Order: sequence, then structure tokens, then C-alpha cells
Amino acid sequence: MVDVVGVVERIWRYPIKSTGGERLQRVDVDARGLLGDRLFAVRDAGGKFGSGKNTRRFRRMPGLLQLRSRYVDGVGEPELLDPQGVAVADPTAYIRRYLGREDVEVAREDAISHFDQLPLSVLTTATLDWVRSAVPGVPVDERRFRPNLLVRTPPGTPPFVEDEWFGNEARIGDVMRVEFVRSSERCVMTNEAQQDLPHSSLVLRAVADAHGARLDALATVAAPGAVRVGDAVALV
Repeated sequence: MVDVVGVVERIWRYPIKSTGGERLQRVDVDARGLLGDRLFAVRDAGGKFGSGKNTRRFRRMPGLLQLRSRYVDGVGEPELLDPQGVAVADPTAYIRRYLGREDVEVAREDAISHFDQLPLSVLTTATLDWVRSAVPGVPVDERRFRPNLLVRTPPGTPPFVEDEWFGNEARIGDVMRVEFVRSSERCVMTNEAQQDLPHSSLVLRAVADAHGARLDALATVAAPGAVRVGDAVALV
């Protein structure tokens, strides 16, 4: 039995981890995730990656979300854009000036994965609309949660419907299949300012109070393929 739960409304890829990403109409997906997603990161001399938090693998580096990254010609070296949207000539040199640190570089993924958890993050419009209603007056869109896929769900779909998908496989488009595993545990990065979204502590607080700070559906890739805006998402 096939249960269509929505359609892909937007696709996001983040070439340099913890920077703003790029919207795509189509992208190839392999076992690692969206081709080129978070393939690069800002790495310090201790091997920790720039993020919105301090953990065993990550180092808080405020301001990265004010930057954006994109690929210009395939998935080669990514382009880094400054807060005004202008491409910089040398990403590492710019990041060092921007952060005021000489011990950082824009580095390609090596032995240690750049992903916080699993390769693919999927968020529904039902859940996103709930967040907006929970924090009236605070600008909210999916960029606060950095999903790869925003899925438009039918009217009347309850928020956090993603929870019902865990343990199920889904077909997205004609070929690609994913297996939904669990949700992301959200951190202060949800509150961070980025481009036209201001800082607000209310976003994370609302998600924490209502849903234990967990939001989205994380997935592994069961069968590679391509995903396009408008593709159906069907539980199988």
C-alpha cells in the first residue's frame, strides 16, 4: 500500500556546514545524502567544526549563519557569500578575517562526518505552520531548522506528523527511497539570526515546551536517485 503524505515544496543544500544554503529545483541523492550537502565545513586547528554550539565535535563560531554557500559549477569547490550576498575570492582567508581567528579553514570532509546526525532532514509545512503560530510576531521559515526537504502536507495535517513516519520507508519521486529513523534534537542554532531572520529565543523554547526540543524527520537513503520540487512523498 502507498500513502502519499505530501509533495516536495523546497529543496535546500548547505555546501559549507553551518552557513546559509542554496535552494534547488533538483538534486541527486546518494547514500551520503544530497550530493555535496555539508561536504565542507569551517574547521579549527583542533579538528572541531564551526557550529552554533560547543560539543565534542563542534565549536561555536557565531555569525556563520549570516554567510551563505553554493556550488557554481557542479560539486567542486563551493562559493562563499558574505552577508551582502557577494562571493568572496578566498573562503578561508575571508573566514579568518570574519571570525578574527587564524586557526580556521574551509575544509572538505575527511574521515569525520560533517553531519550532526543522519544524512537527510525532512520537515513538513504542518509542523512549520505550528511553529509560526506558537511564536506570533517572530519571523519563521524553514531556514531556522535547516532541512534538506520541506514537504507540503495536505490541509488538516497535524503538526509533528513526522513522528508517525519513523520506522517507515518512503519513495520520493520515481526512484529514490528513504527510511525515516528519528527526529533532530534542536539547539540554540534555531534561535540564531540569519540574513533577514532576527535572533529570537522564543523559537527553541516553543519547540522544547511542546515537543521536547525535537522537530523534523531524519532519514537514511535506502535507494539513491534524484529529487525534484513537486515530487510526491509516499510511505510504502
